[in-house]
Amino acid sequence: MFQQGTVYIIGDSKTSSNNPIMQQFNAFFVGLVIDRETDKIIDAECSSTINLTTRFVQSLFVGKSILEVDRVSEEIEQRYFGSSQKALMVAFKNAHIKYLQIKNK
Repeated sequence: MFQQGTVYIIGDSKTSSNNPIMQQFNAFFVGLVIDRETDKIIDAECSSTINLTTRFVQSLFVGKSILEVDRVSEEIEQRYFGSSQKALMVAFKNAHIKYLQIKNK
């Protein structure tokens, strides 16, 4: 399904304790499949209680570069108004840090 040159990264964060995602998963996660040659995100999924949320998050990430943290974070701020907005940005930044560690090995 995914090409040999791809990697899978999980970014995680916390959100408010009354958020259904925290009640179900105890954390917020975003999973990203990234092409190591181009740094492009080719697939994405997140912990969510509504399938539409996952599909919308995919539209925010797929096709973007994992290296463009500010650009992607700005798009999240402008387009994603779910209760996990901040958690999504933190999880993405966490995934970015993990990717850089892998890329620099």
